[in-house]
Amino acid sequence: MQKLTLTFKGFDSWDRPVYECNDRLYVDTDPRSYRRPNICTKYKNAFDGEPDIPISEDIKIEFVPERIVWV
Repeated sequence: MQKLTLTFKGFDSWDRPVYECNDRLYVDTDPRSYRRPNICTKYKNAFDGEPDIPISEDIKIEFVPERIVWV
């Protein structure tokens, strides 16, 4: 099983948490605590870029320091 270790980097212009793993940016497009993480790459790897390709559901995700969610 593939694993992504996502390190929190900040919030994009839509107030979504942005993470980094191996020089690639990812965004949680629905960071509500009661929802499953919906992780996508960032278009052209731009911090404020649009969500691009969703990661495969079989990838295990580890958030560092933790998953950032909306209250």
